[in-house]
Amino acid sequence: MAILIDENTKVLVQGITGAFGARHAQLSLDYGTKLVAGVTPGKGGQKFADVVPIFDTVCQAVSETGATASAIFVPPPFAADAILEAMDAGVELIVCITEGIPVMDMMRVKHALKDSKSRLVGPNCPGLVTPGRGEKSHGGCRIGIAPGYIHKRGNVGVVSRSGTLTYEAVFQLTQMGYGQSTCVGIGGDPINGTSHLDVLEMFNNDPETEAIIMIGEIGGTAEVEAARWAKENCKKPIAGFIAGATAPPGRRMGHAGAIVGGEEDTAEAKKKILAECGIVVAETPSEMAAALMKAWGK
Repeated sequence: MAILIDENTKVLVQGITGAFGARHAQLSLDYGTKLVAGVTPGKGGQKFADVVPIFDTVCQAVSETGATASAIFVPPPFAADAILEAMDAGVELIVCITEGIPVMDMMRVKHALKDSKSRLVGPNCPGLVTPGRGEKSHGGCRIGIAPGYIHKRGNVGVVSRSGTLTYEAVFQLTQMGYGQSTCVGIGGDPINGTSHLDVLEMFNNDPETEAIIMIGEIGGTAEVEAARWAKENCKKPIAGFIAGATAPPGRRMGHAGAIVGGEEDTAEAKKKILAECGIVVAETPSEMAAALMKAWGK
């Protein structure tokens, strides 16, 4: 089953004619994703890669193709409006890759999401991958910028704030022969659309997902809230990793949300709480898959 996306998901790309959007749209096509439309104002009527129709608006693209998911590769000053346009068009899943969206813009988006049927993943995220069942896992669905070739279809769900650490966990699992149900990069910004807890709940309800890796970092309390929920509600084995152990308090580290501001924001505090909640915590990134095997009894 997997979560959020599968091989039948119809995807559109906002910003498909930009260099970054075009490169990753092509990679998604090559992976086997059902990329049915692109959106760039003023470019309607053209085609991407000679097969994907381009529209001026998301509403036109959804109406013509039935797309239910969108990947947003739009520059920061315009990205929030791109998210809102997708919401207005009724897109069920909106994945915003864009980094550097102004916080005030994301506050507008967050408010609009309350009355919307859309789910936002990101911004500042690597996106999602549900591996396919064919050769090299092609034929699945890739939305965003994750390297598809490292994925393998299986039973481990991965949720992370960091793109790079997501790829590391996936590669370790694949090398050990364990595939993934779905991998979700939720992004590292302080205001985002989907949390660790949201994804844990979906993995917990997904029959295909048998075990979970949750990757977090300093800043905020999202990982702590997810761990405490899991202790009471999730019976599936979970391994965790928290990045930022050497970060000085008060200094932002890479991600806009990675800044220590309270007692439970530090890496050590989060690791302690995760362990208290029954999550096997990896001390280094290279041990994430090994930690899951310990939690899973493999």
